[in-house]
Amino acid sequence: MKVLTPEEAGRFVDAIVYSKWKPLFSLMIATGVRPSEALALKWQDINLEKKRITINRSITRPKPGSSQWNLQETKTTRSRRTIPIPDSVVEDLKEHKKKQNNEIVRAKPGTYTNYGFVFAAENGEPAMENNILRRHFKPLLKSAGLPDIRMYDLRHTHATLLLKAGENPKVVSERLGHASITLTLDTYSHVLPDMQEAAAEKIEGMLFDAAHK
Repeated sequence: MKVLTPEEAGRFVDAIVYSKWKPLFSLMIATGVRPSEALALKWQDINLEKKRITINRSITRPKPGSSQWNLQETKTTRSRRTIPIPDSVVEDLKEHKKKQNNEIVRAKPGTYTNYGFVFAAENGEPAMENNILRRHFKPLLKSAGLPDIRMYDLRHTHATLLLKAGENPKVVSERLGHASITLTLDTYSHVLPDMQEAAAEKIEGMLFDAAHK
């Protein structure tokens, strides 16, 4: 597991501004969804007015880079979840939808099949993670001087940032779709020392600082 620090995450967000896949990257780091879940999203799963996305499926391929694809339901009930998204991501998705609609209208007859995917390839099929990784994600990291991470590590970065900020682990677990909060705490145990230190500082403020005033 590799994660971006808060400072690096900020640089990442700055770096994706002019990327074709900004809506995908911003959605992933802001929600912690898996790449396979993000690329399986359809517009019917997104409520831009209520600022929520619903995860209920993922995309699989026989092997990375394969043109064949299948959609499958998420493995567990906890994996099927609705996640609030921040305003910046909502705006990214609105702009992305406009551009996509224009591309569909301009597409030559027979060259685009509209499956309803949010992140579609030029023919309307779901975009290929391997292509995005090699052609866009990795070069973007390199040009920004950021660590060489996987797209999946945006999920780990999301969770780590929230936990470091003091977010309730149960909330983080629900956003990630983990089967249990124990899995979340075990996976991100590296954040626990920081949380314990923060807890000590909070109790100091509540008990002893107040008593000295």
